[in-house]
Amino acid sequence: LTVTDDDTIEKSNLSRQFLFRDWNIGHAKSSVAADAARVINPALRVNALQNRVGPQTEDVFDDTFWEHLDVVINALDNVNARLYVDSRCLYFSKPLLESGTLGAKCNTQMVVPGETENYGASRDPPEKQAPMCTVHSFPHNITHCLTWARSEFEGLLERTPSEANAFLSAPEKYCEEMMGAGDAAAREALERVVECLITERATSFQDCVSWARRKFEDYFANRIKQLTYTFPEDASTSTGLPFWSPPKRFPSAVVFTPDDPTCLAFVTAGAILRATTFGIEAPDWARDGKKMAEAVAKVAVEEFVPKQGVKIVTDEKATSAATSVGDDGKAIADLVGRLKDGSKGLSKEFRMVPVQFEKDDDTNYHMDLIASLANLRARNYTIGEVDKLKAKFIAGRIIPAIATTTALATGLVCLELYKVLQGAKAPALRNTFANLALPLFSMAEPVPPKSVKHKELTWTVWDRWTVEGDVTMQELIDWFQAKGLEAYSISCGQALLFNSLFPRHKERLPRKVLDIAKEVAKLEVPAYRRHFDVVVACEDEDGEDVDVPLISIKFR
Repeated sequence: LTVTDDDTIEKSNLSRQFLFRDWNIGHAKSSVAADAARVINPALRVNALQNRVGPQTEDVFDDTFWEHLDVVINALDNVNARLYVDSRCLYFSKPLLESGTLGAKCNTQMVVPGETENYGASRDPPEKQAPMCTVHSFPHNITHCLTWARSEFEGLLERTPSEANAFLSAPEKYCEEMMGAGDAAAREALERVVECLITERATSFQDCVSWARRKFEDYFANRIKQLTYTFPEDASTSTGLPFWSPPKRFPSAVVFTPDDPTCLAFVTAGAILRATTFGIEAPDWARDGKKMAEAVAKVAVEEFVPKQGVKIVTDEKATSAATSVGDDGKAIADLVGRLKDGSKGLSKEFRMVPVQFEKDDDTNYHMDLIASLANLRARNYTIGEVDKLKAKFIAGRIIPAIATTTALATGLVCLELYKVLQGAKAPALRNTFANLALPLFSMAEPVPPKSVKHKELTWTVWDRWTVEGDVTMQELIDWFQAKGLEAYSISCGQALLFNSLFPRHKERLPRKVLDIAKEVAKLEVPAYRRHFDVVVACEDEDGEDVDVPLISIKFR
């Protein structure tokens, strides 16, 4: 048994499984799990690894590793990792026992080569999300406020510093790309970079405090005043109905008060995280509420003056909050000029530090900022506020794991594992969906894979046609002709190796396919790999396209 996990045990892991204990916190999950299993069964032969399974570790989990497996069991927490493991099991024709839990719900899926569809053959529909205009201007519950807060956090502290670094790393190339894009999104990105590097560039922690205080005024006072100026309380829609009818809530501005813990928490967390992005160390007094209030009192805040003609997105189908200003191209050109002139004083080595959201560290101020952002936003719209723990669950998209659900999924998978190891076929296997909260238990036979037929040949997604030897392009085409198929296009990755429509490609017919792939597709074949793959487009004698399996050329 080989078990791998690149993660270490945290305290929150202890409540949702049965192998880890308090004294294991900080140790590798795979090693502790293997040791615990050996205590139960000393005869168990288990090899514990600490590697993530993915394209970057294919030197560890190479062809030989996959070829010698009997069965693969997933216990993953994200779809991308599941799809990668599924693609490997599909490629090497290995059974995959897939499962997942979500609160009181769990599901198991049995994937057997040639017998069932693979995991990636069907996808869940995307989660329903609130319209962008609701989140940005018309929230009516705390989830909308927290979604907005999470978006603003990532925009201010991760995306904008990353965008600024893209400019700092290659100024000319970045400006050319922005000029080439010429749209509202490019203009907004440039506005953020100009603000970050020119107009609001921080050189001291007091600058960060000033920025946070002005952001408070912008978010919770000025934007609300502009919104209610554009759409007064008695505004009507084009059909004559009240604009501010439910579920819309008419907002009111929040006045900054240093004695208000939420107001002060926003400025404190905002200033500390802003300082982090500029590589400025926060002083010890930054965590002292009284001294922070004194620092905030020094900040001058401009009086708000409403603007005429401001466009606010109200279309629920809109996908972006960016609105055109009429001539985005001219605005972008002006911003590029300001950026080039204003950045001349920066050292060539200067880079910003993007901050990635991490919900589980209570000392990093991430959740302090998001909770205060959301609660002040909720206060604007008279929505009930939440504490930091509740905010963490919603903003971190956390659904508590339940040990009972985990145990059920594990038991169901193990029952199917016995069947798979005994060589059982699809009719004997069962996929399960269960919801312990209802309770609901639904079991069904796995769905068979979709099959393709050509003459006497039949194949599915599980089939991979292997061509033995270091063949030439002509030999590969002849190999298909023997099956009654005309190979008219052959590609490797994103590169086209051969197409019958291109006269010059006929010069490639006597050459080795591997040599062409190395030259055209820049293919690099590691020493541990004995084959490479090509995608072949074919047609039959009637000129109809035939979807053939992946072609693997085993050249050594």
